[in-house]
Amino acid sequence: MSTAVLGAYIPGGGPLHRLRPGAKLLGLIGFSVAVIATSGVIPTAIALALGIALALLAGLRGRGLLRVARGFAIVAVLLFAFQLWQSDWQHAFDVVGGFFALILAASALTASTSAADMLETLTWALGPLRIFGVRPDRVALTFSLAIRAIPSMLEVGRETADAARARGLERSPRARLVPFVLRAVAQAERTGEALAARGLDEADRA
Repeated sequence: MSTAVLGAYIPGGGPLHRLRPGAKLLGLIGFSVAVIATSGVIPTAIALALGIALALLAGLRGRGLLRVARGFAIVAVLLFAFQLWQSDWQHAFDVVGGFFALILAASALTASTSAADMLETLTWALGPLRIFGVRPDRVALTFSLAIRAIPSMLEVGRETADAARARGLERSPRARLVPFVLRAVAQAERTGEALAARGLDEADRA
């Protein structure tokens, strides 16, 4: 399996695998708009059911589906607790459930589409914008880096929470937040250094 954006690309011949990457990207955008535009327990439950169905169609089973859920678990708990404190459980479920539905849909996309095909499609779609000075290859690179950072940040959050728990500071927001921010910044700096080492910054200034 090759590395994909939110998980591992799973070769297959299912209905999602047979769809063109552009159609799947448009579908994900439409699904995201629908989730954001609607609210309530029932619409969120329907969105979650659709997200799970898409993930299963993409070939995510057992460990793959568990990995997606586990990566979101810590963020989900913290977000649910905050929303519960701010409002009520219905709103908390609406926010967290909608977020998880989007993650499942995005995971279904990446599980059924190789990263190379996805970025090639994005570059092609942005081609007409060259006349306005847009560089599709750079936009595709930025898009790739941004969405690849999602699972990485979730993993950093999990490791930070584990470290705080090991020190008996699981109830301290500072013990979770400060190390998380420092590690996130350090990772961003390493990414920048890696891009500079490949001469991408000089190419952008040219």
